[in-house]
Amino acid sequence: MHVSASRQRHEEVEEGSVYLRIQERRQEYLFSPVGIKSEDMPGQKIETGHQDVVHDVQMDYYGKRLATASSDNTIKIIGVSSSSSQPLATLVGHQGPVWQVAWAHPKFGSLLASCSYDGKVIIWKEGNQNEWVQAYLFDEHKASVNSVCWAPHELGLTLACGSSDGNISVLTARSDGGWDKSRIEQAHPIGVTSVSWAPSTAPGALVGSGLLDPVQKLSSGGCDNTVKVWKFENGTWRMDCFPALHMHTDWVRDVAWAPNLGLPKSTIASCSQDGKVIIWTALKEGDQWNGKVLADFGAPVWRVSWSLTGNILAVADGKNNVTLWKEAVDGEWQQVTTVDP
Repeated sequence: MHVSASRQRHEEVEEGSVYLRIQERRQEYLFSPVGIKSEDMPGQKIETGHQDVVHDVQMDYYGKRLATASSDNTIKIIGVSSSSSQPLATLVGHQGPVWQVAWAHPKFGSLLASCSYDGKVIIWKEGNQNEWVQAYLFDEHKASVNSVCWAPHELGLTLACGSSDGNISVLTARSDGGWDKSRIEQAHPIGVTSVSWAPSTAPGALVGSGLLDPVQKLSSGGCDNTVKVWKFENGTWRMDCFPALHMHTDWVRDVAWAPNLGLPKSTIASCSQDGKVIIWTALKEGDQWNGKVLADFGAPVWRVSWSLTGNILAVADGKNNVTLWKEAVDGEWQQVTTVDP
């Protein structure tokens, strides 16, 4: 069962520039100390040049460039500073709306992944400055590809892709320039909406003894209203949570695995069409996941995103609000601030 573009990825905004402003400021907040007020950090409105809805915007590792994805089938690269922005490149290659983009870690060069309603994943490489070419085209999915996410750089150049055909593909670059492919068949049979990698540092590594191998785990959200956790072991992917994490009552729109800095607890945030954000925690490796509702936003929630240290969660909802949340010492989640559009 495949789903239409209009339902699979809701048109998140009416005007691309407004959405970008919210997103950029969310990034600024995520890298800032708690307690900074919005008036201390004026937002910047960026005209993207897109001719249709903007679905995603991602800042690169150094915070110098934005990549934007749009229903006009293109990707824009925009240079940004504290006071200005300038268009750098337009990437043309998809034949349908582009849902998401993801920058690779700069240790692998200047690489950007994109996914689209056309069923394709494109990995773009910058050669000369602002000159982008298609380094790899993956077209084995049978329906819209809704999410792409690069693995932690310690695992190598590895990309997860979630599709409306129900499958998750994992692409890994080889030293000869080719790509190895593995697949989680029917991860969410009626469609995968989002994928997010676990930190590569094993839970508890900071407080344990001895060196632990990097962890290869994924979380995914789907149209079956569930969140699932997957682990790569002995050459195959297997489900690592039983049963699936099921507290949402409508499509899961996004999942985000929090950085854990080597502490024993693992945390995943999920958001849904049902208006709720749920925080899932496993106190140590092998424990059951427990879910707790962060809040009911009264409108579909489109995106969740963690700060670099994993202690602040940004939430973007269907009322055009971006709010920041932090866990208090008693385990309750509290809203820190609202990022004004």
